[in-house]
Amino acid sequence: MSKPEDIVLFVPDGVGIRNYLYADVFKNRKANLHLYHNFDPDTLDRLKSELSFTSDHEIPAYSESIKEKYYRELIHYCRLKLNTERTENSTIMHLWNKPRKGFKQKLFYGFVTFMGNFYSNYKAVLKLEKRYQSEIRSNPIYQEVSAQLAALNAQTLFCTHQRALKAPPIFAAAQDLGLKTATVIYSWDNIPKARLALQADIYLVWSAYMKEQLLAFYPELDPEQIKTTGTPQFEAYKDPKNIIPKEVFYEQYRLDPAKKIICFSGDDEYTSPYDPTYLHDFAAQLQESGLESKYQILFRRCPVDVSGRYDDVVAKFEGLIIEAPPLWNFNSNVWSAVYPTQDDVKLLVSVAHYSDMVVNLGSTMAFDFGMFGKPCIYINYDPPKATGWSVNMIYNFEHFKSMPDPAAVFWWESPESLPELLQSIPRRKSKIGDWMDIVIEDTAASDRIYEALING
Repeated sequence: MSKPEDIVLFVPDGVGIRNYLYADVFKNRKANLHLYHNFDPDTLDRLKSELSFTSDHEIPAYSESIKEKYYRELIHYCRLKLNTERTENSTIMHLWNKPRKGFKQKLFYGFVTFMGNFYSNYKAVLKLEKRYQSEIRSNPIYQEVSAQLAALNAQTLFCTHQRALKAPPIFAAAQDLGLKTATVIYSWDNIPKARLALQADIYLVWSAYMKEQLLAFYPELDPEQIKTTGTPQFEAYKDPKNIIPKEVFYEQYRLDPAKKIICFSGDDEYTSPYDPTYLHDFAAQLQESGLESKYQILFRRCPVDVSGRYDDVVAKFEGLIIEAPPLWNFNSNVWSAVYPTQDDVKLLVSVAHYSDMVVNLGSTMAFDFGMFGKPCIYINYDPPKATGWSVNMIYNFEHFKSMPDPAAVFWWESPESLPELLQSIPRRKSKIGDWMDIVIEDTAASDRIYEALING
């Protein structure tokens, strides 16, 4: 009988906990699992109640040198420029033009931008990648991680996020020790963003569409390195155990069984700075048109948006807007310890199951609700006072080119058009399934991911 494989699981963020440790990827498997982490004791205890780990090990502290940061950000900037040219899509550079705080930050990123003018072709970027790989191997964490991984005698290192800051030196150490390294592309919109920080042996993607994109934006990769496995983040919707009983769900959130539920799904403040305005417009239109007797709004904010920016709107439309706050763990100042609980998985599945539709600004939540065949409304107008930002930029992002037909979602074009839009939805067929077939391809991913890690 062959010895079970030893797999080191590097989970750098909370979404990785939900998507890979809560899912069936590693449950009831023969492999020995070694958790590599920076979690607090409470998080660690919760994870050990989900999976059986052979061992767990804390990742050494990592202080990125200025040269590492310089090469990392210069590579990012140069790839964004090249990706913009390749796609003729100027919105890609929006990812670079974020506000920089403080004189030192502005000086650093100004210098990176200036130096980026001297690296205008792909061969030059690959030379920068080699310099970056050399720099991360000179960081003290490289030797510390090498010693830890060597002692584990594992065969595979798996990371659940392709752009985690600590990951490059960890992957470098693993590869130099001869471990097979694997990572996943975090989400369907990540590839054009030029944040593929890891040089891995295997890349796991959601679909053939994502594989094609990865090869186009990173032509140095071998197609054999990229495995189309699907993503486990939608598997929870197929398990009836994750649906809260209707009477419990309606009572807990004081929902009216006689009214339809519209879920308003909030975005983060950077993506949608005018989200409170949209929520206000939505509620106001329901009131003014008399549709509040037919509909109620179930509001789920972005889990990492802990601002109070919606508070005034929710208070103004008390009774019409009902909050269902995400059930995430925030009992730590460490970002890796911010993660969704199992109860939040059930809450999100139940919200999608009981709601009649979802409204948001270009969010992946269209696919979450699409798992139950529910329509999605995309917000498609600019508030009157919007400055330096537009929905046109959002919907011109490269990943929206995957939408095969605008009818995949419904478009809310102005505040006043909402009543007519809501009345038309039952008469029109959403083609969200066609879009999901392209982006997600298959939602039964756990077995294929595990197989890819074991057999490569």
